[in-house]
Amino acid sequence: MPDTYNILMYSHDTYGLGHIRRTMAIATHLLNENVNILILTGSPIAGRFNFPEGIDFVRVPGMIKRSNTVYVPHTINIDAHHALHIRQSIIEATAKAFDPRLFIVDKVPLGLKGELKPTLEWFRNERPDTKVVLGLRDILDDAESTRQEWEQKNFVDVLDKLYSEIWIYGNRDLYDPVIEYAIPEKISKKVVYTGYIPRPKPPQKYFDKGKGRKKLVVVTTGGGGDGYPVLDNYLGMLEQNGASPFRSLLITGPFIPRDKLDELVERAKARNVPLVSFMKKIERKLAEADLVISMGGYNTICEVLSLKKNSLIIPREDPRMEQRIRAEILKAKGLADFIPWGELSPQSLHHKISQLLHSPEEQQERVQSFAMTGLEVMRSRLEAFRREVL
Repeated sequence: MPDTYNILMYSHDTYGLGHIRRTMAIATHLLNENVNILILTGSPIAGRFNFPEGIDFVRVPGMIKRSNTVYVPHTINIDAHHALHIRQSIIEATAKAFDPRLFIVDKVPLGLKGELKPTLEWFRNERPDTKVVLGLRDILDDAESTRQEWEQKNFVDVLDKLYSEIWIYGNRDLYDPVIEYAIPEKISKKVVYTGYIPRPKPPQKYFDKGKGRKKLVVVTTGGGGDGYPVLDNYLGMLEQNGASPFRSLLITGPFIPRDKLDELVERAKARNVPLVSFMKKIERKLAEADLVISMGGYNTICEVLSLKKNSLIIPREDPRMEQRIRAEILKAKGLADFIPWGELSPQSLHHKISQLLHSPEEQQERVQSFAMTGLEVMRSRLEAFRREVL
């Protein structure tokens, strides 16, 4: 039997869907004959996803971000340091037992609160032939904040000593982190720009639109922990304008506060608007949409661009400027429109939605021609790694 190629992936996953969805997408793309993939994740909803044969996950205790520096256990009632010690022990033991030939770390070079450091040092000292890759979304935060964080945490030294490559999941001509974040040459030479990560498309029947049906607007706020203002203003728009010329679907995200969810459910019910908190196959509804409204997180944008859909972004600006920067770039390229967080209102939503549904052609032309190259580039890198061990 041919030798298997083991890939270990780490996704710290605090409170949202972004990291686990990106990790799952990459794992699915890299899965191949004689490849095993094991995902280390802190996501509390990892078990809700369908894992294909060849992919499995190890769940570490979940942590919730209270601020950019403070994390606390999600459900178990123990001290944060104790929870991090448990996570670190599970990660290190899993890495040693699985003994992968490729280790892909999502976003944080040393993991949550440095929990990856012992594992990374083990790979360097005991498994020097194992490829260790850091995967970064294209935009982390504004340039000044990111440069300060990297300097404070000594990430340049970490990347120099402990990583083989850095995969940037973005297009250099849209946003170049090497320039924006002043990444020095000894690190930039390890950088591979993959392009945006495509998402699988559902069958054609989900794209087909019945003759004479109303257009569909899908509103999704990712994990939902901070998406209430978007949903609140959207329902406010429907409440203020009477009968709507288009249909709506609201997807709140599984982490929306319970009291907010209950309120939105009642308001949506009064307007006869479908509202759900989570969809395993969200791409099926996005495929049906004529317009997708989101907060502009990396993964949602990848899904929207993969499905060639028109997009309206309402980006948050706290605690990071990532979504706002991405929204501005995509608007400048004609790939999306956006409403600044401070200008969000039922009136601004009504104006933008009416405009985008009435005249979708310009944005649609740009979206149709946008290339999603992440799959082919990552697969080519994996094949290059595998050839090295033959």
